[in-house]
Amino acid sequence: MTSIGDSTDRGAGGVGKGSRRFTGIFPVVPTTFTEEGELDLESQMRCVDFLIDAGSNGLSILANFSEQFSLSDDERESLTASILEHVAQRVPVIVTTTHFSSRICIERSRRAQEAGAAMIMVMPPYHGATLRVTEERCFDFFARLSDALDIPIMVQDAPVSGTPLSAAFLARMAREIEQVSYFKIETAGAASKLRELIRLGGSAVEGPWDGEEAITLFPDLEAGATGSMTGGGYPDGLRPILDDYLAGRREQARAGYERWLPLINYENRQCGPLACKILMKEGGVIRSEAPRHPFAPVHPETRKGLIETAQRLDPLVLRWGK
Repeated sequence: MTSIGDSTDRGAGGVGKGSRRFTGIFPVVPTTFTEEGELDLESQMRCVDFLIDAGSNGLSILANFSEQFSLSDDERESLTASILEHVAQRVPVIVTTTHFSSRICIERSRRAQEAGAAMIMVMPPYHGATLRVTEERCFDFFARLSDALDIPIMVQDAPVSGTPLSAAFLARMAREIEQVSYFKIETAGAASKLRELIRLGGSAVEGPWDGEEAITLFPDLEAGATGSMTGGGYPDGLRPILDDYLAGRREQARAGYERWLPLINYENRQCGPLACKILMKEGGVIRSEAPRHPFAPVHPETRKGLIETAQRLDPLVLRWGK
């Protein structure tokens, strides 16, 4: 298991619920494939090394931006074990273990904990466009998961689940379920929801976090966010924004956010999960930027615009592998 000391060295502090064990930038690690659609584990480990070298406070694996929806169960387990072994506690790692079944989610989460995960991230139980559970069943889902674990749970409040999670409900889970203490807010009006969550949950909300590739990062910091799960292309550009804000350098943080916002827009609004892999391929970090079929590649002109925007900012990703 990742030690608290390692987290503290990377920008986190304290231990225990309410004491901010984990703060900072935890980019999503993309899943790297060959052109034929096979896992490319050599590129995968180079990707991890780049993200650590670029100053990430921690990492997140098997998230939606990792194309987790295209992976088999065996591949998920292989990636979890191999990445955590390769990281070797250099930074804390959050493992996504979302599943509709509480039993399978618990099994996935226990294996991740045993392999060294510092935290797990889970969406509420859902399937397809219409299958949802009641609020009380959702509460019981997370309570059962908490009882099975010794590490924090991050609730991923994302539109993709199609499940409304009010700030009041999230705060109740924080107060009443031991390991539920981190919240990644990706819904519309994220800053307002973060403020309400913090107001209602108090110290039980150990980690109010930003998401969506940092496109709402500065407003969310103003609302009280202490961490952000971003895309993986340029943590060296994003970490100083959060570092400056948490250190009280508000105007420096704002200027940094405004400087990087055009590239954030390209990732969040134009290229999606492939933006990170395009930048990593361009900089020699990984061999292929290909997704798995039927996920469509980025339009060549959009790809060109992403690269040109990145070049003006000179992120490490474009130089790391050359």
